[in-house]
Amino acid sequence: MTQLLSNGSRGLAVRNLQAALALAGFKIEVDGDFGDATEAVVRAYQRKVGLVDDGVAGPKTQAALKGFDTSRYLKRKDLQQAADRLGVPLASVMAVNQVESRGEGFAANGRPVILFERHVMHERLQAHGITERTADNLAQQFPALVNRKSGGYVGGPAEHQRLAQAQQLIHESAALESASWGLFQIMGYHWERLGYMDAQHFADTMALSEAAQLDAFVCFIETDPALHKALKARNWKAFAKGYNGKNYAKNLYDVKLARAYAQFAGEHAQEQAA
Repeated sequence: MTQLLSNGSRGLAVRNLQAALALAGFKIEVDGDFGDATEAVVRAYQRKVGLVDDGVAGPKTQAALKGFDTSRYLKRKDLQQAADRLGVPLASVMAVNQVESRGEGFAANGRPVILFERHVMHERLQAHGITERTADNLAQQFPALVNRKSGGYVGGPAEHQRLAQAQQLIHESAALESASWGLFQIMGYHWERLGYMDAQHFADTMALSEAAQLDAFVCFIETDPALHKALKARNWKAFAKGYNGKNYAKNLYDVKLARAYAQFAGEHAQEQAA
């Protein structure tokens, strides 16, 4: 797993990062200390290659430095297009991307990141005309795949195995609708609201790129007037509650969003003044 390097990081991994940036043509001191100067160079490199310039050297930045294909990664221009479409500052979208996204839209095996929700499967089966009694019977047979209670997670790429089992053994469309997909973990059952032809079309689109996953997120905001209004007003409490539910405060989502927005807005102001 690639180490996430940011301001304050120290050690060999930082030294290797700095050396790679130097080889990429940037003037940087290779001292193993990720300070403001290194962060500025990381941002410059991210802008040069089109990645989101957040100054954090995560898997995407480090993959780009190694010469790997980054075509499916989220780019700064994608965030700018999303901001324009939503009618909000770029800093707002960058803040939401930093706080609300998983950081990566694809697992190491190239598949979109998902989380299969067995309790949602119990609900979606009924939405597809299967009786509650039958859903309960299926839950007795396949408790890891259908259940009244959440849980049963295995994490990572193995979640696709749970999804495949649910598709093959129980109900294909309900299974696709019962997983959350991509960077922003949009639930599959939103496919119709977001304008996709069906659950399979939604899943196929999520496998295209992080930009496609961002587009689903933008549609999610656009089709929720209260959420869209909160984002435009930078009412981070209302936005966090609408996006994460009533327990948003436990994870300080509103505080993290406000801080991230202030950071990115300040950086953009400095860029314009320079």
